Amino acid sequence: MVKLSGFADEIADDAKTQIATLNKTGVRHIELRGVEGKGVLDLTADEVASFRGQLQEAGIGVSSIGSPIGKVQIRADLEEHFARFEIALQRAREFAAPYVRIFSFYHENEEAAACRGEVLAFFQRMVARAEAEGLVLLHENESGIFGDVPERCADLLQSIDSPYLRAAFDPSNFISCGADPLQEGWPLLREYTDYFHIKDQVAETRRVVPAGCGDGGLPQILAQAVELGFAGFLSIEPHLKADDPEYGGSGAERFTHAVDGLRRVLSGVGIAEG
Repeated sequence: MVKLSGFADEIADDAKTQIATLNKTGVRHIELRGVEGKGVLDLTADEVASFRGQLQEAGIGVSSIGSPIGKVQIRADLEEHFARFEIALQRAREFAAPYVRIFSFYHENEEAAACRGEVLAFFQRMVARAEAEGLVLLHENESGIFGDVPERCADLLQSIDSPYLRAAFDPSNFISCGADPLQEGWPLLREYTDYFHIKDQVAETRRVVPAGCGDGGLPQILAQAVELGFAGFLSIEPHLKADDPEYGGSGAERFTHAVDGLRRVLSGVGIAEG
């Protein structure tokens, strides 16, 4: 069985609409990136307490803190950034989230290989702190960062070699980098993947679409993952455009399209929700 989660800030800014749509779609977890127009790391103590209470009342858990850590230039002030990372760990404790999503740094004006040492050093430091807290960091593949293509994602995960650093596999983001998720990404990363970001993309047009409607290979990847014992979170990240002729509309409508697409994929390959 798999568990559904999602980026509810793509539904709406306000907590009430986020929770109402999660309830309506039957998604029982959230990947917390933002609420009430603020990023998760910028919430005050009172805002944390308020949203945590609303989620608990609705019976909605937090699968991961969708932090922006690592989405800065590798040559930035990393001591200041590490302080932000500590806030991400704090948020995970406050919301009882087992995971914290992170990235592996932009490297503007230089080749990725030139900053590999700095990226690995910062990751080793973050992983040591995560291990001390009993939390798992999830590296998301993303365009423009060190870990954008499958080979560098695998290099990062293999080099750190820790159960406290795992992959959040995002097939659409691999397509954005010109990589085939099924043929190139999955063979290299399946042994490191503990979590999925669910969005799909048509490679030729770069149109983001619900799961199973693009070239992300999600039916095959998810079927293979479950065969290998995966029973974790599938986090819905719609990224659908409001004016899309098939999948547009309000944030709630787009989120619902994305949930429906994923459920069609799961039904088609015989995967049950837990």
